Amino acid sequence: MSGFWRKTYEMYRDGFRNMTIGRYLWAIIIVKLLIMFLVLRIFFFPNILERDYSTEAERAEAVRDALTTPQ
Repeated sequence: MSGFWRKTYEMYRDGFRNMTIGRYLWAIIIVKLLIMFLVLRIFFFPNILERDYSTEAERAEAVRDALTTPQ
C-alpha cells in the first residue's frame, strides 16, 4: 500500500475502534438500509416479468421488445 492509502485506512480503522455512540448510530443506519432495500422492495417493486411470463424465453422476448420498439 502506498503511504496515502495506508494512512487513510489506519485513520478510519482507529476511528471506528474508538467510537462509543457512533457504533449505535452505524447500527441504526444499517438497519434502515436493510429495511429500505429488502423489505420495501418486496412491497413496492414486484417482479412483473415473473408474474406475467412463465418461461425465461418469454421474459427475454418481452424485454427485447420493450427495448427495441419505439414508443
